[in-house]
Amino acid sequence: MYNWGWGNMMGYGAWWGMGWLFMILFWLAIILAVVGLMKWLIGASPRSEVPRQKDALDILRERYARGEIEREEFEQKRRDLT
Repeated sequence: MYNWGWGNMMGYGAWWGMGWLFMILFWLAIILAVVGLMKWLIGASPRSEVPRQKDALDILRERYARGEIEREEFEQKRRDLT
């Protein structure tokens, strides 16, 4: 008796109706591989460091180093800030 191509339900025929699932899994694997490759390539490129913002004490030190303020004024303002 012929079963019209479905085969044995315990063998190949049981997987015949699952082709759509394998196709989705195949394309999902391809997409994940492409995304992973892109993240790896972007992560491997040198990134410019984002400079941190200066706080008030950094600015005060710079002003003292440039000679804009005297030591006494520097010490007073440093005490005020800390």
